[in-house]
Amino acid sequence: MPSTGTITRETTLCVSLAARPSNIGTRFHNFLYDELGLDFVYKAFAPTDLEAAVAGIRGLGIRGAGVSMPYKEACIPLLDELDDSAAVLESVNTIVNSDGRLRGYNTDYLAVLRVLTDHEVAPELEFAVLGNGGMARAVVAALRDAGFRRGTVVAPRSAEKGRALADRYGFAAATGSAPRPVPLLVNVTPIGMAGTGQEHDLPFDRALVEQAEVVFDVVAYPSRTPLLRLAEELEKRTISGAEVIALQAAEQFALYTGVRPTADQVRRAGEFSRA
Repeated sequence: MPSTGTITRETTLCVSLAARPSNIGTRFHNFLYDELGLDFVYKAFAPTDLEAAVAGIRGLGIRGAGVSMPYKEACIPLLDELDDSAAVLESVNTIVNSDGRLRGYNTDYLAVLRVLTDHEVAPELEFAVLGNGGMARAVVAALRDAGFRRGTVVAPRSAEKGRALADRYGFAAATGSAPRPVPLLVNVTPIGMAGTGQEHDLPFDRALVEQAEVVFDVVAYPSRTPLLRLAEELEKRTISGAEVIALQAAEQFALYTGVRPTADQVRRAGEFSRA
């Protein structure tokens, strides 16, 4: 939004669609709109009818939409086209509206690839990824493309979905919990997320965390989940979902506005979004 905070009929609207929306994306984007003096505003929604919500993006001229669980795959038939980043994953986390034509992107993959590089996580490490949804697909694809060759996709419940994801990227599959200790643990489930009824739970047994080297929790809110707090207590290297969400939101921001914020602006926006 403009630095004056004024919203007019010329103001461009961007939104997010999530079953359990938080204020993180809203605060992140609006912080940068204000920082850069852009006439945009961002609002989070929890749609009860996804088809109607996507039609609203088109019909109301909404510039873009962030897409979260459980809509990342369900929204695909409602779009006009997919960017390669979304087509490869068959999962969308960003919709961009260009004159009524809706194109789906996936910036989660790029963000995960970036944090693995930034944290210098060695691709020689064996991993276990817990989860089999759209975000899990982005994580597993990023691990493969970062050079990881040994790992297991652990489906919390659906053995069929877990096996399909593992087979797609050339990894092993398991159901329920990680079959053995591995150096890299990645949680891509809502376990530990605030407001889910599981905010105090651990996605991995303590024994697995004790024997890990790196613990990566994709849950963004809170930024220090029970899993990350335990890993920190055990002096493990950690990667937070807060880092991922800031990086993917920065890519969304660039897609919506045509302006790419600096690393410092992304850092400050991320801190503000979680304050």
